[in-house]
Amino acid sequence: MFLNVLNISSVVSSGLCTGCGACAYMSPGEFEMADVPERGRRPKLTRHITADDASSRALHACPGIELHHTFDRRDPALVHELTSAWGPVIKVWEGFAADPEIRYAGSSGGAASALALYAIEQAGMHGVLHIAARPDAPYLNHTILSTMRQELLANTGSRYAPASPCEGLQMIAGAPAPCVFIGKPCDVAAAGKAAEIRPDLGKNLGLTIAMFCAGTPSTAGTLEMLRRMGIDDPSTLISLRYRGRGWPGKATAVVRLPDGGERTMQLSYEEAWGEILTKHVQWRCRLCPDHTGEFADVAVGDPWHIPRAGDDPGRSLIVARTRRGRQIVEGAISAGYLTASEADPRNIAKSQPSLLKVRASVWGRMMACRIMGVRVPHYVGIPLFVNWLNHLSLKEKAQSFSGTIRRVFRRGLWRST
Repeated sequence: MFLNVLNISSVVSSGLCTGCGACAYMSPGEFEMADVPERGRRPKLTRHITADDASSRALHACPGIELHHTFDRRDPALVHELTSAWGPVIKVWEGFAADPEIRYAGSSGGAASALALYAIEQAGMHGVLHIAARPDAPYLNHTILSTMRQELLANTGSRYAPASPCEGLQMIAGAPAPCVFIGKPCDVAAAGKAAEIRPDLGKNLGLTIAMFCAGTPSTAGTLEMLRRMGIDDPSTLISLRYRGRGWPGKATAVVRLPDGGERTMQLSYEEAWGEILTKHVQWRCRLCPDHTGEFADVAVGDPWHIPRAGDDPGRSLIVARTRRGRQIVEGAISAGYLTASEADPRNIAKSQPSLLKVRASVWGRMMACRIMGVRVPHYVGIPLFVNWLNHLSLKEKAQSFSGTIRRVFRRGLWRST
């Protein structure tokens, strides 16, 4: 199962770490998460452990080395023609948070925040575990548990920087009632794996929401983005948003000036993500087939197929992947937290064609790694070859091999096997 990966240190040295923080939750006395600027959030060993105790438990929750789909493919509720390319899909909506403040502040219509707020105020859940900017260093992230609207509203918007929400799973496990977990697809998968091992977490993991993700840029990417804005000293930052406040919104930094004043600098979404941050995506993301939250109850992303106006306050593509997820979305719509209408499930493909290409490339990338003796993750129940065969041109198939070989040499990954 673990492909000769003996411990968490091997996961990191092999480039398979996603930075989710699950190992720090599973073995809090042995690991703590730290930022490695050129790579991402990584576990740091705090004391010597043996391979058969804490590290073994942490490995079982690690999404970096293994993902295993266990949903029933015969389930009549599923949209079966989408399963191969997009994982389990029960129902799809397009819409936005009914609360105009949440809609405007959110990255794509605020649907995730609206669902979380509904879960707290109407579905009996205690709080929401999610990511927020660190007050002392806004270009970095930390994990918080929000229990009310104002806390959620203060921390909306995508954070295109390393985050380890699973290191805070103890806040869910120890809560007086079930909670919502919001994270990247790999974070949600890790939370689910951890819940299978820890009954207290499993009991309190009331709802999981995943954000569509094209990969996690390192802190070095954020620092390059800030330099493009003219900010060489990140300690002068007062606040940093990567997008939102409009759709898709601008990357916006507010800095403190020497005279005590403030200055705001911005980059467009295309400049910040398309030209800078995407170049700093961590290696493990290049081998990931799940960029749309297949292991979540609900997944939320951008409906890019809808034409955008300059003053559009934002819209969301909302995908129920489990019956629990469908029940929560329908409840939020009925209660007036979400303004959304059912959409053609094929709109996922129309909205995210680039993510389908990325998923389809994974088989070729992993084959190139195997040829070069580089460790790769183990996937069960996730079709790889059929997507590589059906969704890539001949040129793209070749590039999935050649591009990977170049990256392996450039990153020196063959030396870590």
